Amino acid sequence: MSALLEIRDLSVGFSREGRFARVIPGLSYSVQRGETLGIVGESGSGKSVHALALLGLLPQPPGKVLGGSAVFDGEDLLALPEARLRDLRGGRIGVIFQDPMTALNPVLTIGRQIAEPLIRHRGMTMRQALDRAADLLALVGIRDASRRLSQFPHEFSGGMRQRVMIAIAIACEPALLIADEPTTALDVTVQGQILELLAGLRERLGMTMVWITHDMGVVAGIADTVQVMYAGRIMERGPVEAVFANPRSAYTWGLLQSLPHGERPPGGRLLQIPGQPPDMFALPPGDPFAPRNRFATERCFIEAPPLRAVEGSAPGHEVAAWYNLPALLEAAR
Repeated sequence: MSALLEIRDLSVGFSREGRFARVIPGLSYSVQRGETLGIVGESGSGKSVHALALLGLLPQPPGKVLGGSAVFDGEDLLALPEARLRDLRGGRIGVIFQDPMTALNPVLTIGRQIAEPLIRHRGMTMRQALDRAADLLALVGIRDASRRLSQFPHEFSGGMRQRVMIAIAIACEPALLIADEPTTALDVTVQGQILELLAGLRERLGMTMVWITHDMGVVAGIADTVQVMYAGRIMERGPVEAVFANPRSAYTWGLLQSLPHGERPPGGRLLQIPGQPPDMFALPPGDPFAPRNRFATERCFIEAPPLRAVEGSAPGHEVAAWYNLPALLEAAR
């Protein structure tokens, strides 16, 4: 299986009031064709910023792509002219943005906004595009779809606006779908419907997905591979089953322990990861998670650990840590 998307040494910086921060210091990973990659982490970990950088949508200034490559199906997205990026965005690369209220145009009807990529990338007439738009609205669970095409974003609820965003993203049946918190505004029932819908599309179209979220439960249900990010770095990566069953990063372990699950005794408290994500304009040396990590060693505060294979685990399971988490957890019992 070949990689559809291959990112190598992606580096992104931000300037603010004369200060500079390298918020993505050198990110590398690949996504195989037909794979769903779940990227998780707290707010500020670099999940959305790196995706915007790939698509040429990073606000410049204050942001700036400092280096690296992002090869999509043989083309380096970071080296393409804007005209070619526009050809790919909305066509072969679909995007579900995090906030539909700001992503949707308030002065254009929903039908016009869904029709736009179909006209631009598929060469449809407006009538053909609107007919297809009605089918897409029905597909994502919006009733009376034909009538609602003439309505504006403010006439939809937050969850319905999110479903409209999904309809726009999948309109051209993209090879790659980048979904940034696509189910955040949806209730649990609708969330399940959308996950089932996207899983079906992936199966039917052979679609590759990058799923950006803070919800570990969603990742467990839809992703093949999970990538845990913190301060612009990959802390752990591997097959979902291997990482969830045997986390080797204290950060991954903390995120999993903060979820409700059946192993906790009745009335037991959820684990809270202490502290706050670091100030990227004043990042300390070493492992960026060390100040919040009760298992950190002296070396963690001095030297940043590289990603390396986890011995005895599934192929592809990697962790960036100087400590042996299973041994430390066993000793703490």
